[in-house]
Amino acid sequence: MNKNFKFAVVSMGLLFASLAQAQLPDLNARNRYLTLSPGTGMPIIPIMEGWYDNGDGSVTASLGYHNRNNEEMHIPIGPNNFIEPARFNGMQPSHFDVGRDTGVFPIDIPADMVAADEDVWWNLKVGEAEILRVPARKTNGAYQLDRNPRPQGTVEPTGWVYEDGARGTGPNGVTADFRGQVRVGTPVELTVHAEDTSVRDPEDPRFTSLLPLRLSWYQHQGPGRIEFGRHANHPEIVRPEGERPRRGDFPGNNNQPNVVILPEPRGTATVYATFSEPGEYVVRTVIDNWNAPDSSEGNQCCWTNVYTRVTVSP
Repeated sequence: MNKNFKFAVVSMGLLFASLAQAQLPDLNARNRYLTLSPGTGMPIIPIMEGWYDNGDGSVTASLGYHNRNNEEMHIPIGPNNFIEPARFNGMQPSHFDVGRDTGVFPIDIPADMVAADEDVWWNLKVGEAEILRVPARKTNGAYQLDRNPRPQGTVEPTGWVYEDGARGTGPNGVTADFRGQVRVGTPVELTVHAEDTSVRDPEDPRFTSLLPLRLSWYQHQGPGRIEFGRHANHPEIVRPEGERPRRGDFPGNNNQPNVVILPEPRGTATVYATFSEPGEYVVRTVIDNWNAPDSSEGNQCCWTNVYTRVTVSP
């Protein structure tokens, strides 16, 4: 299979994944996208979601993937999971949940590479299958994303790990090192602070009450597995039998232990995480306000990635 054909496969995967996403509003139904006959040994398709113009000649590409297997997979960063040129390697996921995952990590492409029309390539290989690769590049306007406020004022949430640490928004978000001792098999608290700074019309009936934020924790990298547990600060959401969804309810199953709903647009969310093996891990926390009428995963707005690096001892 030549490189052009493999790129076409990736592009068609993006097209069909987008169509499937538009037809399936349940954002957590990851294992239903493009799974006519799910199994194992299927490829994981790397996908460039689009690119942001940074205003200085550089661009930021947002990348995700589609794991077509019916089980989570782990592909260590190395010969089967690498980015070239090598200086861009290292931020991509090594843990892949089932189905489609969008906006998983960014690649910042400097202005000189953009001007020279040079690409950054993410390469993925499952088992004995051939490598699938996707370019991160400034391409035509159909793939251009933006960080502008949405029609009703929604913007990317702000996220941070420590009050005295950096804050970030959007796909790049913020990266922080966990400041505690972590051992295999011992649950540890992972905390992320979040704020929605969106300015909305107070006379609009859709905004008479505060809109909540959702925070979801995922394993991004690591040699073993991470088991997430619900923290006592965030009890499970219980609805009386037969009660219809209320305003503030996000689509999907939000009673998973890795998901926290903050009832107000600013707050702190905590989960427990237990690590199965020693080593270096990265936990990705997604902060989203997709319950707002002008925000959704499908139109690439508005969410923020928070990456927490954790060193786990035996």
